[in-house]
Amino acid sequence: MAATLYPEINNLLDTLLARMQAVLGKRLAGLYLFGSLVWGDFDYEASDIDLLAVTTTGIDDNEFTQLEKMHNEVTGLFPAWYDRIEIAYQSLEALWTFKTVRSPIAVISPGEPFNLKEAGRDWLLNWYVVQEKGRALYGPAPGTLIDAISKEEYVQAVREQAEEWRDYIIHTRHSRSYQGYAILTMCRALYAIKNGEQVSKNQAARWAQQHLPEWSDQIQKALQWRQDHRNRQIDPEATYPETVKFVTFVIDCIKAENRPVMPGN
Repeated sequence: MAATLYPEINNLLDTLLARMQAVLGKRLAGLYLFGSLVWGDFDYEASDIDLLAVTTTGIDDNEFTQLEKMHNEVTGLFPAWYDRIEIAYQSLEALWTFKTVRSPIAVISPGEPFNLKEAGRDWLLNWYVVQEKGRALYGPAPGTLIDAISKEEYVQAVREQAEEWRDYIIHTRHSRSYQGYAILTMCRALYAIKNGEQVSKNQAARWAQQHLPEWSDQIQKALQWRQDHRNRQIDPEATYPETVKFVTFVIDCIKAENRPVMPGN
């Protein structure tokens, strides 16, 4: 069965898996696809490809160098996906201890080259999505490789991340597409707080338009801004204040929301 509905992406995923195995051999424990390609709102022109590669032990210096070379080669084979692939390489031990211990993680993602950083509980939202909706391209079911994340832990992490946007919103000032991302991210956060589950940005936006009718037009603009990400004939400064207003409003709603999670609300 094909991994996705897109032949070119399936070819890309097959190529990545084969080349990862060539570098890591049996130390590659699993490869998992998650994000919009799995839950159905993938935008072929704008969305990223999200992957988690699980390794039996951490990536050493030699493997890092080989993987970096491999990523550059794959980008050359699939230039249309340049800067639209996000792969995190994380060890089994790290995935079992991330709630209490920070561990090295190798990541390549849009806007940054292949690099090493540390990951801990701040990656809980990512691992929750993999646990709940990840599609195995190789290896066992993803939930068997990650320390189980409860719905309550997930919702609390959403609260914490939403609060961080009070300061982080400044980074959207010079990008209307990023402003759209911020607005849609807040829609998804509010949906998670109210319903206790993660859905795609588009699904959350439609829900938010119904539940926040006074903000429906603003949310619709955000959907359009994300689709129009290649348009450079715009002034993001002009829409920045309204973006800050919406993001701040939703953060305040989340902060004030103290009711227990009630699925189906």
